[in-house]
Amino acid sequence: MRIIDLRGRKLSRAELLAAMPRAAMGTSEATDLVRPILDDVKERGAAALRDFEEKFDHVRPEHLRVPEEEIEAALDTLDPEVRAAIEESVRRARAVAENQVPKDFHTDLAPGARVAERWIPIQRVGLYVPGGKAVYPSSVIMNAVPAQAAGVESLAIATPPARDNDKGLPNKTILATCAILGVKEVYAVGGAQAIAMFAYGAKGSEPQDGEVLCDPVDKITGPGNIFVATAKSLVSAFVGIDAVAGPTEIGIIADKDANPSLLAADLIGQAEHDELAGSVLFTDSPELADAVQENLNYRVPKTEHAERVHMSLSGTQSAIVLTDDLDQSVDAANAYAAEHLEIQTADADAVVKRIKNAGAIFRGPYSPVPLGDYMSGSNHVLPTGGTARFAAGLGVHTFMKPVEVIEYDEEGLKALAARINAFAVSEDLPAHGECVLSRFVKDPYDKATLREQEKEAGLR
Repeated sequence: MRIIDLRGRKLSRAELLAAMPRAAMGTSEATDLVRPILDDVKERGAAALRDFEEKFDHVRPEHLRVPEEEIEAALDTLDPEVRAAIEESVRRARAVAENQVPKDFHTDLAPGARVAERWIPIQRVGLYVPGGKAVYPSSVIMNAVPAQAAGVESLAIATPPARDNDKGLPNKTILATCAILGVKEVYAVGGAQAIAMFAYGAKGSEPQDGEVLCDPVDKITGPGNIFVATAKSLVSAFVGIDAVAGPTEIGIIADKDANPSLLAADLIGQAEHDELAGSVLFTDSPELADAVQENLNYRVPKTEHAERVHMSLSGTQSAIVLTDDLDQSVDAANAYAAEHLEIQTADADAVVKRIKNAGAIFRGPYSPVPLGDYMSGSNHVLPTGGTARFAAGLGVHTFMKPVEVIEYDEEGLKALAARINAFAVSEDLPAHGECVLSRFVKDPYDKATLREQEKEAGLR
């Protein structure tokens, strides 16, 4: 891994942000490729979806919408140990999600003057579950469980068909996870074409699909590759999205007492995802940095996806950042704003309290990132690429919207009518004020007598 040496440097905020390692993303090229896919799916619906599945996933699905009996059959063939792990993951995620549900509240401002806030579930949501280099039943859980806890009425999942399935069905473990969660609307569609299907809906072009294959959704969530992320960005003007996700990443703050073997294992674990995955270590100990490098030299060749890991760790998005002290390590980590941030220091609690920017914080050597990926109860759909400076991970709040309910009676409005009118006139919007005054005076348009009318009505 390359070294970024911040020692002895007094960096401005802008310089510190610029010094952080990031993946190079060819977003403009992706846009040129994705836009025609979106347009074609919008125009031709299911016919386009089948063509793109054949082109990109090398299989033409027999059914774009997976038959419910295939979902249930996948559960019957699931390995008992894997099923037990999935069910435990669901149990823990649901416990946290149900505790996240925000409460409605109201504020009484004066007699007859109340503002309430209701949290309303989004009506229909499309959940994207990626395929590619790995299989992600965990992403089914991370998307579906908080949506269910939020009370979303209609859930649809799209995930690429498995290349080793001649029917064009998705991976069986993903289907089995859908069965465990009670999700029955599942599509064997991946990539940008799945995002188009969710955004625009899709009419069926073959008899088994019926007149409508998929109704459009109100919000799309879930991680994906650059083409999925670009598609989400392009449709975000008229359908909600959770975020435009980039490659996954880990940041680790460690001091001289941290275990270099564990640090190396954690860096490799994240690098396994993708050649563009970022792995960054922040430390004020050059000795620890050297020990981590030695451990990486030993471990990387032995891991199964060694080539992928090597490319990730040697890329511009990965580095060991050397700092003067723990304070500078914290500052650098806050500038990096990692998707996943591990704290492996002597006083981890104190460091956790100083973290302002991270998708999720993993405290101590026994809270590695894979715990959050699978079974901690937290959500693993998190902000990437430094967006944790202003964005949060997926949760129940992702699938709900706060709506204020204004409840004023005659007395409550009457007490404010003259002031509202004065405010409206100051903004050159007199009809706003006249709207309110009309409830209490005979002629709000007679400006010559308006003040007397207000006094007579008890507004002054």
